[in-house]
Amino acid sequence: MSTNESLRREAGTVEENAVRIDTDKAEQVIEALNTDLAATYVLYHQLRKHHWNVAGAEFEQLHDWFGDAAEDAEDNADDIAERVQALGGVPISGPSALSDHAPVEFEGEDVYNVRTSMENDLAMYGEIIETVREHISLAEDLGDYATSEILRDTLEDLEDDAHELEHFLEDDTLVLEAALN
Repeated sequence: MSTNESLRREAGTVEENAVRIDTDKAEQVIEALNTDLAATYVLYHQLRKHHWNVAGAEFEQLHDWFGDAAEDAEDNADDIAERVQALGGVPISGPSALSDHAPVEFEGEDVYNVRTSMENDLAMYGEIIETVREHISLAEDLGDYATSEILRDTLEDLEDDAHELEHFLEDDTLVLEAALN
């Protein structure tokens, strides 16, 4: 645990930044980014959970997909956190802060069937996509075009993964129903 003597910057504070975004504007963008960071980490942990627990006829393909999607989320979280820091803020990081800031909720510890897990993921992707779109507009309205570009890249990954999930959830399959029962 850190002590006050070694504290460099208090969480929740914003200082002047080298990218010359006004501190008042940076505070608004940082708040939005920390929301996106929290949501992305909740998504990451849920995808990892599904990666670890997936079973069934499509195990290998889904195991790989969940792992790749979790890596996308982790990479996006890193980009978002680094932008928070560049704007003079402190990226949120602890479990309680992530839970407090996230606009989505983790599905919990229980293990669900693959279809339910993926439906839960698709719903979470949808919520995060809507929030990220709002934050792109906010960043642009405040003149922070670099942040809007980072969020556009994040949005592209989110939409690609959601689209792939949508395909996985289609009712057309070569796996026989009788084999699943």
